Amino acid sequence: MRHLLILLSLGVLLSCGPSRRQGAVARGGDTLRMHYATLLTIVRHQHFTQVSISDPWKQGAILKRYVLVPKAEGALPQGLPDGVVVRTPVERSIVFTTAHCQLLWWLGVQRAVSGVCDLKYIHIPELQEAVRQGRIADCGNGMSPMTEKIIAMKPEALLISPFENSGGHGGLDKLDIPIIETADYMERSALGRAEWMRFYGLLYGRERQADSLFRVVASEYQRLRRKARSLPRGLSVLTERMTGNVWYCAGGRSTVGQLVADAGGRYVFADDAHSGSVPLPFEQVLARGGQAEVWTFKFDADHPITRADLLAEYHGYSGLAAYRTGEVYGCNCKKKHYFEEVSFRPDWLLRDAVQLLHPGVNLGGLRYYERIR
Repeated sequence: MRHLLILLSLGVLLSCGPSRRQGAVARGGDTLRMHYATLLTIVRHQHFTQVSISDPWKQGAILKRYVLVPKAEGALPQGLPDGVVVRTPVERSIVFTTAHCQLLWWLGVQRAVSGVCDLKYIHIPELQEAVRQGRIADCGNGMSPMTEKIIAMKPEALLISPFENSGGHGGLDKLDIPIIETADYMERSALGRAEWMRFYGLLYGRERQADSLFRVVASEYQRLRRKARSLPRGLSVLTERMTGNVWYCAGGRSTVGQLVADAGGRYVFADDAHSGSVPLPFEQVLARGGQAEVWTFKFDADHPITRADLLAEYHGYSGLAAYRTGEVYGCNCKKKHYFEEVSFRPDWLLRDAVQLLHPGVNLGGLRYYERIR
């Protein structure tokens, strides 16, 4: 459920000044080349930057347009194009997602995090300590945040998520706060998602730092990808486990599916056309992934779990070949910073995947996963 909540609360709303300006479509400008991200278009003009986000659920449609105007410009320039206006750099923001909190820490703008939602899911020691000291506010549950508290804080940005058929962002849509939809989790490649850090760098005045970090991530990711290609074909893999009565499987076109392919492995749902998670009954998972050679999943617990614990949780797991052979690997997200890191450091996750799917390959040990015994 933690994974689902994070997916449902991944994104950004921003505000400063009027929420929308109507004007002519801006002509010219320099388009920033996006190497992997497919949903972002960024065009720099002399006094502002245009950002367009493609709708990941409606081909050819635009989810939202933005006009980023540096605060150094003073008053808003005349004749701005249509779009939500955001004054940059953002210096006060409330963040609903652990991944974006970690990114802002990496970019050195942690002071711009004024408040957070879903605090219990954010495993960043420095942030937790700042909340205890009152320097960062706890704004409650991400699905029902403390709206009055948020208004009183006068933030310039709220980081939240768009998702299909959501109907908006609840009461936050009614506030005089422009909404920026951050759909990075809907990118089809891990590097595509990570490249959104360049957008966040623009928002927070850390463009150089974001570009530099992304170059490191992309270079290391591609190095590992080439390494995987030089190895014999990797093992087949099934991911995640039962949640209630369903198994949420990452679609074949998701970042998970692409990452397995980049690791040289065989994802059991590789031919699925979805880019998000797909809820399936166990019977369908067993039919497609019952013979997978490796089974990986994430969990959140104060103590390690065993194969016996898994079987007590759901007896059907005994039908999985990987369970019977002991090739089961879990990531305890309460102990490992998986959700904090992998969105913008997919190279670290790829290193784990290459080692898991190519027995005998050691690239320095596993960062996130451990064998469940």
